[in-house]
Amino acid sequence: MTAVLWTFVPVAVLLSVTPGPGMALVVRNAAVGGTHAAVRTTLGSSIGVGVWAVLSALGVSALVAASETAFVALKLAGVVVLVWFGLQALRGGKHAAGEPAERRDRAFASGLLTALANPKLAVFFVALFPQFIPEGAPVLPYALGMAAILIVADFTIYVSLGAAVSKAKRALASTAFVRRVEQVTGAVLLVLAGRLAAQSR
Repeated sequence: MTAVLWTFVPVAVLLSVTPGPGMALVVRNAAVGGTHAAVRTTLGSSIGVGVWAVLSALGVSALVAASETAFVALKLAGVVVLVWFGLQALRGGKHAAGEPAERRDRAFASGLLTALANPKLAVFFVALFPQFIPEGAPVLPYALGMAAILIVADFTIYVSLGAAVSKAKRALASTAFVRRVEQVTGAVLLVLAGRLAAQSR
């Protein structure tokens, strides 16, 4: 099993460095709330990935990927989530209000919701995971093992990226930098929402 999982490591790293909603949210939340917000966002996203891994082992991901109705419903939920966070980023300012604990909770929730409402994860687990599971082997241990590798890769890359953004924010000590990052990531999230809305199974 260990040898098979090692072959999945480069795939996980490639997936983690590919820009997407999770990465955009980490950058935005790091610009607003620093490294701690990036960590909380990544934790939320990681739990979402873990949930999809378990659902794939139980066959739910296959159902979502195969059912037009389920896929469209999840896709619409994902579009709503991305549009919501994209508009929040474009508006700026208001979401930064509140106690630090409240901001951390919002960062965690943004990562979790974005992962859970992402139909691409369902399709990904159905299409990719079986290629790394030997015939006749139990699905759950392999699914959880590969999910753990993907989570570690995400955590390492996302938190490093968040720390770099947070460091740049401190070095520049400029609200203009934060607003620019929010505007760019907000636009990216809206573009990703549009791409998701146009996607078919």
